[in-house]
Formats: sequence, C-alpha cells, structure tokens
Amino acid sequence: MPAFSSDTPLIEMRNVSKAFPGVQALKDVSLAVRAGEVHMLVGQNGAGKSTLIKILCGAHLPDRGEFLVDGTPVQIASTRDARHLGVAVIFQEFSLVPYLNIAQNIFLGREFSGRIPGTVDRARMHREAQAILSLLGMDLDTRLKAHQLGVAQQQMVEIAKALSQKPRVLVMDEPTAAISDREIETLFRIIRKLKQDGIAIIYISHRMREVFEIGDRITVLRDGANVATLPPAEANLDELVRLMVGREVDTTYRTQFCDKPGEVIVEVRGLHATNGVKNVALALRAGEIVGLAGLVGSGRTELARAIFGADSISHGEIRMKGKLLKGTPAAAVRQGMGFVPENRKLEGLALIRSVQDNLLSAGLPGLFPDRLYRFSRAAKTVEGLIQRLRVATPSPRRLVRFLSGGNQQKVVIGKWLIAGSQFFIFDEPTRGIDVGSKAEIYKLMQTLVEQGAAVLVISSELPELVAVCDRAYVMRDKTIVGELPRRELSEENILRMAMHG
Repeated sequence: MPAFSSDTPLIEMRNVSKAFPGVQALKDVSLAVRAGEVHMLVGQNGAGKSTLIKILCGAHLPDRGEFLVDGTPVQIASTRDARHLGVAVIFQEFSLVPYLNIAQNIFLGREFSGRIPGTVDRARMHREAQAILSLLGMDLDTRLKAHQLGVAQQQMVEIAKALSQKPRVLVMDEPTAAISDREIETLFRIIRKLKQDGIAIIYISHRMREVFEIGDRITVLRDGANVATLPPAEANLDELVRLMVGREVDTTYRTQFCDKPGEVIVEVRGLHATNGVKNVALALRAGEIVGLAGLVGSGRTELARAIFGADSISHGEIRMKGKLLKGTPAAAVRQGMGFVPENRKLEGLALIRSVQDNLLSAGLPGLFPDRLYRFSRAAKTVEGLIQRLRVATPSPRRLVRFLSGGNQQKVVIGKWLIAGSQFFIFDEPTRGIDVGSKAEIYKLMQTLVEQGAAVLVISSELPELVAVCDRAYVMRDKTIVGELPRRELSEENILRMAMHG
C-alpha cells in the first residue's frame, strides 16, 4: 500500500484525448496518482503511454482533457508549467547533450549562479552532481562528457537529472531497460525512499516482474484507451497480457531446441579489437540461437560491433561459411550478416525516412540486382513484411520516427529479413518492448533458425536468455570466460561465470 493514504490524488488527468495525423493516440484517458504511490502504467507499444506522459510533462498539448493537482484544476501548457508543478520525467529515449559533461547535463537550464553576476558556480554543480550519483551507487567522474558514457551509465545520469529537480511527481519510462540487476536494486531502494517522502511515481515498464514487485496500482492502456485499473493482488501475468493485447497470448518463447546444429555459419578466432575486446574465439552453426551474456561493461556490445565490422580488428579473423571477412559492415552485409544494434535510433534507423525506405535500405541489391528500382515490387515486398511483423503504421510512407519503440524495432529487424541475412546479431532486441512483441520477436528468431540461419542474441534479461538459447557464451573484462551448454544454462551459472569465472 502507498506510504501516504490520502483519498485525494496528488495529480490527476481526466478524459485526456490526443490525435495525430492518421492516428487517434488517446481517447478519454484518465489517470490518478496518490502521494507515496507507485502507479504502474502498462500496455503494448503504441498503446498511448508515451503520448500520455508527454502531455503530462507539457511536451504535447491535449486536444481535450483536464489536470488537477491536490484536487485543484491547473493548466499544463508547457514543460515550464509541468516543472513548476513538480513533474519530472525520465524518458525511455535519452535526452542528454552529448558534448556537455555529466554535471552540466544534470543541471542544464538550472545552473547554480556564481558569486560574480552572470557566472556559473561549476564547483557546486559538480559537488551536487556527485552527491546524487553517489546516492544511485554510481562512481563516475562528473567531468566526463555524455558521449563517453555507456548506455547504462547514460540511463543512470538521466535518473540523477530527474531526482535533482526534487519532484513531487516522478515519471519513469522504462528506467531499468538498460541497467544491470545491481543498479536495478539500487533504483528500487531509492523508489521506496521516495514513496516514504510522499512522492507520486508513475512507472512504465514492460518487465512484468517489476510491475508486481514495486507497484501499488496498475493501469492498463490499449489502443489509446483505459482498459483497467487494479491492484497487483487482483492481477496475474496472463490476465495483464490479455488486457494489454485484447486476446490470449502465448508468452512461452521457445519449446523446441536445436539438438543437431548444421554447418558452421560464423567462426571467430583469436579476435582482438581496438574497442578493447581481446582473444575471443566462438562459433555459431545453422539452426542455433546462441546467447552472449555478461554484466554491463563486460564487452558484449563491443564484441558484436567488432564481428560486424563497425569497430576495427587489430588481430584475429572472422569467417562466414569459411570465407574470411574483410572487417567492414559493407562486407559483412554482402556475406549475409545482419546487426540489430542496442541503440536503434542512432545506429539502426534513418529517422527522417519512411518505414518503406528503412525496410528496403539493406536489401536493395538483392531485390534489384539489375539496379533498376521497381516501385510495384518494392511496395509489395514492404506491405508483405509489415503484415508479417505486425508493424503498426498507418502507411509504409509514414516517417519511422513517428512509430512507437516496439514498431521501430520491428522495422530494424525487417530490413535484415529483406536483405536475406543468414547470421543475425540481436543486441538487446527486446529493450523497451511489450510482452506481446517480445514473444513475436523470439518466435521470429525461432523461425529464422528453423530456416537455417544462426542467431547471436545479447540480453541483460537473463530469464529470456535461458528461455530461448541453445547455449551461451559468457563475457567478463571484454573476453569470453566460458560457455554454457543447454543443460547447464541457468541464471545462477551465468552470474557465477560472469562475476567469478
């Protein structure tokens, strides 16, 4: 139960509606959050969660609806209005300025004045930033630039930025999607402290375990409308998924595993790379889904980038079906490799191009070997893939930046399907993805390996690695420290190897 039990919500949104060209994003949505309550907001990608939050923080104006704080009507017409009311948001997509340091990012727009008028007290900014990071259990030099940080570190800076505002209402949009279990434990400890201080928390998550672990109430959105609000004690996983999707969904990711893999698709020997990866050897065969596990900073993404040719190799070799790779992304793609990167917006998509352009971007040579672009063939191919992957878009011509995170991820995967890839690297493929879409993506992986492909999947969600992989390599200190066959693949064994060898 909430630490504060007042019947009057600290903040309330009533009958909020919002439409964009071709899309009714929200339809009379209401949400009330009490002081000291963690209110979980769940739903599929595209259900309207992010739009609702952007309206709450003043980034979007609603077509209709009203806001109340402590029972009193208020106006939220800008982000300044929201900040004045004590609303702070940790967005799923990072908003850090790459070439400002950590302290500057945390206090951007709220810098401390120096003794001399017109100056900034930088020393105080760094002290305050360091204090907040220490509260989060992060030992980071606040003079580091944002672009020098890993994804998990950037996420923790975003959390610190929100906490520095001393909010009355804190919105967390997938705050654990990019951080380790240790950092998640620290975050949950801070959330419990914020509850005791009377902070109202709106928490968006696709991780059902978190919904039941820290939630006081749950609101489900589907297709831009309220479906239900209920306490965790009255819900279970199957019921929540049914409410979110509107139908029964099989959340079992995989039931059949590969007993007899085929030919070697990819082999890595003695690989050293300029990004710090050292002395890596691995092999993947046709029909296998192979996991790449390890703690944050262990070198998983760096190894994936080196294999794909995005980072340079200093020693060793990579072979695709026995042929030596030249070490560039273009060569990797030509030989049948596809890479779904961790940061889809920066590395996987052209955000100012259409869904169709993005889906075709890697497969044009195969679709049009004579270099003559045929509009009808392109449109037919794209339409078929949109239906197959269930990409929610009003048109193939829709700019991909307007899609939800889950649908953007499907587009990234789809372009490699059109390219006819035989080896797929999935780096955190379900980050920020709802339960239904997760099941679809893992079932797609199963289809790929059944057709003779090989899949390497990197995930921080150990239960999913255990559920889908035929075997897994474990990394520590940017090298592979061991391999776990299917019969030994467990969360405990992965952590034991990742931490101690």
